[in-house]
Amino acid sequence: MAFIYAKTAAGRREIEDRGLKLVPALRSVLLLVDGQREERELQQMAQGLRAPEDVLLQLASLQLIEAVGGSADKAPVLPMTMQLGDDPLRYQQLRDWMAESVRKHLGMKGYLMQLKIERSKTAVGLEQLWPELASALGKAKSPAFANRWLEETRALVLA
Repeated sequence: MAFIYAKTAAGRREIEDRGLKLVPALRSVLLLVDGQREERELQQMAQGLRAPEDVLLQLASLQLIEAVGGSADKAPVLPMTMQLGDDPLRYQQLRDWMAESVRKHLGMKGYLMQLKIERSKTAVGLEQLWPELASALGKAKSPAFANRWLEETRALVLA
């Protein structure tokens, strides 16, 4: 069972007065959040609106929506990369770090991973690739190397 999201009081206020001046895609998804649709359904609708991959996380971080039902075993956790915001330099730094890691440690075996990195348009999208990349590094090098890479990547984000 997936999470069900509803608007908070701040979300309802934003619909009425447009105080935050949300971009159209975010506002459209906010309008769709009704306390009855599951996360998967909202994500599919958001894709059709060309909203960012992390639209629900963005709305949750602005405290415009909240999880009101669904699975309690996995609470929504804001990604580490949310703190990067829309900083293009930090995004580029993370993207370059990941691409260089693939090139240096996986070579041609990492071709598909390299394509996924290039397709990710947000830092959160890149963060979603970390487990897959760490797994590939663990197979190519060692699990200890993969853990060290993850630690270095997190340190890069937090710096």
